[in-house]
Amino acid sequence: MPPQKILVAPAWPYASGPRHLGHVAGLGVPSDIFARYHRLKGNDVLMVSGTDEHGTPVMVAADKEGRSPRETADHYSTLIREDLRDLGLSYDLFTRTTTPNHYRVTQDLFRTLYDKGYLVEDTMMGAFSPDGRTLPDRYIEGTCPICGYEGARGDQCDNCGNQLDPTDLKNPRSRIDGSTPVFRETKHLFLDLPAFADRLAAWIQGQEHWRSNVRNFSLSFIRELKPRAVTRDLDWGVPIPVPGYDDDAKRIYVWFDAVIGYLSAAIEWATVVGRPDAWREWWQNPEARHFYFMGKDNIVFHTVIWPSMLMGYEEGGEYGAGRGKLELPYNVVASEYLTMEGRKFASSRGVGILVRDDRRSLGGAPCVPQR
Repeated sequence: MPPQKILVAPAWPYASGPRHLGHVAGLGVPSDIFARYHRLKGNDVLMVSGTDEHGTPVMVAADKEGRSPRETADHYSTLIREDLRDLGLSYDLFTRTTTPNHYRVTQDLFRTLYDKGYLVEDTMMGAFSPDGRTLPDRYIEGTCPICGYEGARGDQCDNCGNQLDPTDLKNPRSRIDGSTPVFRETKHLFLDLPAFADRLAAWIQGQEHWRSNVRNFSLSFIRELKPRAVTRDLDWGVPIPVPGYDDDAKRIYVWFDAVIGYLSAAIEWATVVGRPDAWREWWQNPEARHFYFMGKDNIVFHTVIWPSMLMGYEEGGEYGAGRGKLELPYNVVASEYLTMEGRKFASSRGVGILVRDDRRSLGGAPCVPQR
């Protein structure tokens, strides 16, 4: 029996601060053990990831530390890379979302979905500070309307995992100065998730090998699908490659570009090893299996949004090129939160034990190079 192609795709850590043990326990170590197991079995493993460097987490950290988003991303990408290397995690490639390669792949998928009619223009209520500054989703906190958690963010509740919009929050407030946001209408492009509802339902129903929490949460989520904005009023992120949006006022939503990182990293790896089309052996091979590792708060991005993007792209664009559709996830391995004193580990809230502090107390570990 020939070796099986196994893509191991650990979630991309934000380059907004040092990583804590929750990241190691939830996705770093499990994905590494899984990759080593399949290598020992003789399977052909490709394990790729990198630092997620766009969007509001990096902007929030930059504001706090008095640096530009680029400087902040450079700083923390280096620290995170050192920590993962010293822990001995066996990535085949660990890259960044600020590379020209990632921009090119992200813009190709975005433009292809737009040309196929899966990205539609609509308006939403954007949040602004009283002085007129744009307030990105994660600059806003309030009470979750679903579970009542008082520290929910403007894009997602860390307690119940549900996606949110800033206007959904009760008693919303700016994380910068505590002021009440001003909401006004702004134009954006939305991923037409309802267009994929039937295909998603049939696909998720068939994933009986998924963990029950992943499958059940995903099935519950798709019962009330609505279009999801994939652009933001920001100046830090991947530029939008369609007419009317190609200026400095808006960027592609960080979660749209982050999940594309699994594909762009595989494409980058193929170039690095001198076989530019080798990534297709994993991504356009129906026999290949893709395993995604993450915390439970990221489930729907990998079981609903990313699969919808892949379904919409099919064999189009520069990378489909009529050579086969891009493969959907085979399994989404989502872990529970690591907690301390009853609170979820969270870098942004200062809860956790940093990887670099813990590894130094243990003397570190040698890196195991691959390929």
